[in-house]
Amino acid sequence: MYDVPNRRKLLRQPMTDIPLFKVFMPESVMEPLKATLMSGYVAQGPRVEEFEKALSARLQAPYPLTVNSATSGIHLALRLAGVGQGDEVITTPLTCPATNWPILSLGAIPVWADVDEDTCNIDPRTIEPLITPRTKALIFVHWGGSPVDLDAIWEIAQRHGLKVIEDCAHAFGSTYQNKHVGTKSDFGVFSFQAIKHLTTVDGGLVVAGNRADYDRGKLMRWYGIDRNEQGRADFRCESDVLEWGWKFHMNDVAATIGLEQLKHVDGVIAKHQDNAAFYTRELQNVPGVTLLTPGGDRTSSFWLYTIKVEERDRFILAMKERGIVASRVHERNDKHTVVKAYRRPLPQLDRLVQQMVCIPVGWWVSEEDRHYVVESIRRGW
Repeated sequence: MYDVPNRRKLLRQPMTDIPLFKVFMPESVMEPLKATLMSGYVAQGPRVEEFEKALSARLQAPYPLTVNSATSGIHLALRLAGVGQGDEVITTPLTCPATNWPILSLGAIPVWADVDEDTCNIDPRTIEPLITPRTKALIFVHWGGSPVDLDAIWEIAQRHGLKVIEDCAHAFGSTYQNKHVGTKSDFGVFSFQAIKHLTTVDGGLVVAGNRADYDRGKLMRWYGIDRNEQGRADFRCESDVLEWGWKFHMNDVAATIGLEQLKHVDGVIAKHQDNAAFYTRELQNVPGVTLLTPGGDRTSSFWLYTIKVEERDRFILAMKERGIVASRVHERNDKHTVVKAYRRPLPQLDRLVQQMVCIPVGWWVSEEDRHYVVESIRRGW
């Protein structure tokens, strides 16, 4: 697009690269973490219960199930939704494989819906033609924290009797019509992986939509064993297991970190949102740049800030040369050999992936950094 070697001198280069991701960890975590580590109880215990109560209160979600990762959470949600061998799950290919590989693990088939070029989210308009008698559920990610058009999804799901699973890995703190995403569908799955808004080093949360799924999920995250069963003579030996499960539970060490993170997460999210608002103001009408256009009845926590640019690969290399890390973040899942048999035409996604790229937006991006990012983009690539 532009001649990078002959471009005008940029603003002062930053001392270190401006990263796309960075782990937030407050020093205040050390004292409660030490207490947990020295308590003699580091597996699932009182801190996990405390963390779940805190998450339930924050999200206004009565049925929270912490797990050891969001990937485990999606496994759990799919199984609770009744997905099994030969079933079809309509899904987005523009996401981390963690959204879709659990479908394969259950012997089910991912059916790719196309992606809205204005949001990077699943396009509800492309879903209904994909529904067959074998379709069991819909799953999708809120890309970068920007909520999907949930009303459209819920209307389709209700009409066809399908379960809805929201992958909220990018979207802790995002809202749809003033309600937290992931709390009004059959299941919402959140990630507390290292670089998310709220981290427990690794971990996740499944929000169940009803008590029956919550009770069943609580068993299934620990082999199918009822850990709270009363009246056993030998408390170490379980009673009859009615349905097998996994070892997906969270531990008290992770929960202790999560409890401390909750004290800071509003500030973390606010910084992401403030940086995003700055980019949205300052990158309007920049040649070669198109901003995304999320719906007006929702708010994003902006785990990612995604734009569309002409000559995307040249843009990424130019930003790298200027000390700014830019990336598409996730490869489209449908191109991988493991799902070759399920490929289908996705013309909107084909166009989108040629242009989309994410720029640093997180809590670590300073006032000086974000001005430098904008000026670097304005000066071309």
